[in-house]
Amino acid sequence: MHSTNYVDTFIQVAEDSTASSAAAPPARATPGIAELTFRMIFEAPYRYTSDEVVFTVWAERRGIPEAERAAAREEFFAKGQPCLRASDLGKRYGWGVHADSAGRVALVPLGSTEYAQLAGGGAADGRSVTVTRAMRTSRRGSR
Repeated sequence: MHSTNYVDTFIQVAEDSTASSAAAPPARATPGIAELTFRMIFEAPYRYTSDEVVFTVWAERRGIPEAERAAAREEFFAKGQPCLRASDLGKRYGWGVHADSAGRVALVPLGSTEYAQLAGGGAADGRSVTVTRAMRTSRRGSR
């Protein structure tokens, strides 16, 4: 079974992001992936793991009933899935993602004191964190 979870990790905003501060993805009639991901994490920081967020957003967008989600989850994670490094939250909207020691995630706004501390490799509780970046928005210059 594959996983998108990180532990004690901070995902910084993409190197080529044009975001200068954090902003919520725009609301749409049919919520997009970034909007659903944002809402789920922003409304409940450190409650869900990346796997829970990625799967729940996927299942909601496909209208999979709760009763069928356990089987759908097994099938979903039977192959690799894009992790939160690929999310538009870190590519376009200026949000870093912190995964704590239990793998639960929270959003951290670009430009905040907490963002700077995590980007420097340290969490508020004194733990060290692995720092990585969201994936680039384009392939240009990534070779």
